[in-house]
Amino acid sequence: MKKVYLLFVMLASGIFVYAQTIITYGNNTVSKEEFLRAFNKNNTSTIDREKPLREYLTLYSNFKLKVKAAEELRLDTLPQIQYDIENFRRQVEENYLSDEKGVAKLMEEAFVRSQKDLHLVHFSVSIDPQATAEDTIRAYRNLLATATSLGTGNDNYQSIAETNKVKFGDLGYITVFSLPYAYENIAYELKTGQVSKPYRSKNAWHLFKLLDTRKSIGKWKVAQILFTYPPDADENSKKSIQRKADSVYRGIKSGKDFASAAKEFSDDKLTYLTGGELPEFGTGKFDSEFEKEVFKLKQDGDISSPFSTQFGIHIVKRIGFTETATERENAALQFELKQKISQDSRINNAKEKFAADILSIIGYKKTLLVKEVDLYRYADTVSKDLSMDNVKQYPISNKKIITFKSGSLSGADWLNFVKEYKSNKDQYKGESNPGLWEKFVTISTLNYYRKHLEEFNIDFKYQMKEFKEGNMLFEIMERNVWSKAATDSAGLITYYNANKSNYKWAESADVLIFNCSSEKAATEAMEKLKKGTDWKEMLEISSGNMQGDSGRFELSQIAIDSSEKKMPVENSYSAIIKSNDGTASFIKYIKIYPGNQQRSYEEARGLVINDYQNVLEKKWLDSLNKKYPVVINETIVKKILHP
Repeated sequence: MKKVYLLFVMLASGIFVYAQTIITYGNNTVSKEEFLRAFNKNNTSTIDREKPLREYLTLYSNFKLKVKAAEELRLDTLPQIQYDIENFRRQVEENYLSDEKGVAKLMEEAFVRSQKDLHLVHFSVSIDPQATAEDTIRAYRNLLATATSLGTGNDNYQSIAETNKVKFGDLGYITVFSLPYAYENIAYELKTGQVSKPYRSKNAWHLFKLLDTRKSIGKWKVAQILFTYPPDADENSKKSIQRKADSVYRGIKSGKDFASAAKEFSDDKLTYLTGGELPEFGTGKFDSEFEKEVFKLKQDGDISSPFSTQFGIHIVKRIGFTETATERENAALQFELKQKISQDSRINNAKEKFAADILSIIGYKKTLLVKEVDLYRYADTVSKDLSMDNVKQYPISNKKIITFKSGSLSGADWLNFVKEYKSNKDQYKGESNPGLWEKFVTISTLNYYRKHLEEFNIDFKYQMKEFKEGNMLFEIMERNVWSKAATDSAGLITYYNANKSNYKWAESADVLIFNCSSEKAATEAMEKLKKGTDWKEMLEISSGNMQGDSGRFELSQIAIDSSEKKMPVENSYSAIIKSNDGTASFIKYIKIYPGNQQRSYEEARGLVINDYQNVLEKKWLDSLNKKYPVVINETIVKKILHP
């Protein structure tokens, strides 16, 4: 029941007063525009509009009455609610701080790139930030010579690198978000066999060559047992570890549980306690040799023979595989791409354009109180000693340099920005003073807009209002209904005794329900159960790969296969059903019961609590209606139904 209320609240709209009032409750009103905003978000009917509208009028009126009760108790001042609201604000405000068209373009670009993996090799020459022009030119010429050698078809890359005094690295396969955005742009412009033009970053010259492309290999879920070599391992030590890995592998192939073996033998201290399970990964996450062996595993549950990488000897078990979505409309992929874009440097271009677009909206003006030459002169002074604590000593510090509709920035704000920006080596890219000023304006503009979002974006204002009221409603319902019903033991028993006929079993069964990490694991679990293995012992050694529950359930609640039409019999098993995520489930039927048997109070308690909550809620709403009588403006309703 709590979930129903939360779903309604997150979809309901906030309070905004307009001219036409559709609902009045006491001295409070709800405008036609506010109600329709909420109703249209929830109503999907295109045929019968009157019935859902009337139902929603009642639902929305009740919602407003409850929120009013919460406001009277000042529940919005509770520390936890205030914390939740601020935390929610931080989560959603970024969605309102960039150019929508720019983000859409980045989404499309990321989707296209996600469909393809690229095999790259990389050559580079480091450049000291203090290097002379001659040193920089020499490094550039070395890279040009490397490009010339690559153009002849020579594929001895290590030799080419050594000859031209550059660094070489095989990046393996990469995909979107694997590399910094600037490098990714270079890579995805290349054709197979093509060498890029030299690219200058802050600390190096770079060159890329595209060796191969392939369709995206998707995402993999595996578990591993890792045997590492000691730092000073000689050949005898390595052979001993190889024999140990081979022995463990033979044990697993003979029936030893993989998760148990990982706990006992794996040197991977991050995963051995969880049966060796690694986080789901895709292209470019791990060593290419490791990936090659994983890709050889064709079915969930397949186990590799021991293989070596630079990290040691591995035994890998495939747990699951998910193909990269090829449909642009795939909701999961779109959500993932948007999350990654928002956390990646590529979003900066969209933010900068957005910052430029909103300058007039927020009333941005650069004052004439400080000349540009003085802004830059004192920025240079501060740059000479970035460790200074006080920048207020300078003549420009207390003068306004930028004003907004309701606020301003001083010279001290500018100088503090210069000091902090240049102190961050990862952030500062050697920008000139005009470049720093542009960044200062962009960041300051976005910060001002962020703090005043409610004034400039009605959707954000509604979203924050919805969340706030949702939290208040949850708290008031918890106090007045949910907790009150659950703790009123005497009231629950009295209600049960008065309504026993409402609490009878339909056709039901005592069952064991198993959910397993794969179809193979489910098959193995069923075979063990049939042989008499205790199901609780199976769960204890499963390392989370298997979950089980027992109890009496109505058959309509637990049918996991709609094709099973026959009545189950005692000590039988359902079919094993595989889900889209690779997991699999089955049921063992222990005892079958006919319908219409009376539930005891303990068996019915959850249902009784739910019904008793409805009784308490109705009494509470009746009292609120008396305190704040609800009146519906029928004239407005008719205009909505018959425009």
